[in-house]
Amino acid sequence: EGGLETLHRAVMDALNTLLKRARRERRLKPGDIYELVIVGNSVMHHLALNLPPKHLGLAPYPPTIQRSLDIKARELGLEVNQGANVHILPIVASFVGADNMGVLIAEEPYNQDEMWLIIDVGTNAELVLGNRQRLLCTSTPTGPAFEGAHVEYGMRAAPGAIERVDIDAATLEPRLRVIGGDSENGADGRIKGICGSAIIDAIAEMFRVGILDGRGRFAKGVQSPRVRQGALGAEYVLAWAHETSIGRDIPITQHDVRQIQLAKAALYVAARILLREMGLERPDKILLAGGFGTYIDKTKAMLLGMIPDCPLENVYAVGNSAGDGARIALLNKDKRREAMQVARSVQRIELPVDPDFQNELMLALNFPHMIDPFPHIAHLIPQHTADPMANHFLKK
Repeated sequence: EGGLETLHRAVMDALNTLLKRARRERRLKPGDIYELVIVGNSVMHHLALNLPPKHLGLAPYPPTIQRSLDIKARELGLEVNQGANVHILPIVASFVGADNMGVLIAEEPYNQDEMWLIIDVGTNAELVLGNRQRLLCTSTPTGPAFEGAHVEYGMRAAPGAIERVDIDAATLEPRLRVIGGDSENGADGRIKGICGSAIIDAIAEMFRVGILDGRGRFAKGVQSPRVRQGALGAEYVLAWAHETSIGRDIPITQHDVRQIQLAKAALYVAARILLREMGLERPDKILLAGGFGTYIDKTKAMLLGMIPDCPLENVYAVGNSAGDGARIALLNKDKRREAMQVARSVQRIELPVDPDFQNELMLALNFPHMIDPFPHIAHLIPQHTADPMANHFLKK
């Protein structure tokens, strides 16, 4: 009871905090701000507008309002000119939210001849595939593993977090880069945990050098003091206790590997089903959007099987495209109209009703995949052959 109002107020308080910071930087008064644009995922969109998100949790997950909106700031409680207009970009489809609409108007795949696959990676991944002829979209829950949650020593990208990992194939010793660290290997004792980009790096490297096999299990017979049995089973130690600020070894555990396998498989299958709907084997270009997408190592993401095979030179991190799209819409009212036209043209693909989804998910749990060849990174894949288990999940 009262939960919606509490969450709405929390969102508005957060926005007012950001507005206050922006005003201070530009020496403005609240009354000086007359126009705002807000984007967000479908749930945050509903909370910001004080709309119940209940139906987003029930199939077929319909948003209460999908079209774009213009609202007076005083109706939301924003600390700007009370007559200011707040423009909300449209929701594309169910969990493909207004933030994804910002990505679309920033990158404009609908004006391209090439087939682009845009992936906004997060707890909920949003994907759009297409060109000027046709656009498809879908979303898939990947869980919070990519952002450090559900991982034993996972943390957000903050000072003390390991952000990059390379492993020497001969010695199996890691080379680490730490946010805020003074040395490449973080030996200054500042290491606190592992952020999402390093989790992907570490597991991809463990697979590349043979610590993990294609099914994500710790390989037998690996000789290294860093590979050991821990409280949660087999693990690989990234940092020894004396290198950390928490006084404990920081390993990647078998449980951590399984969390990433589940997340990356869901993401890959979503992309694969969109490609199948388009009759394609691979996209011409892959754009990784969002804050997390900016820091992913594209080679290692492909080595894990997070993203489909594609020439690596055609995989780009485009940063906070949702924010870029919001700024574009703020400054260009024609783009707001364009956003509504594009939102109506995007075709939604529902993964839960796809009859092949479960089998495709099982095939995608392997690194990088049970059967897909990944020719553009084949030289990095150790002993890549089709897994005999694949026959159980292929259509008869």
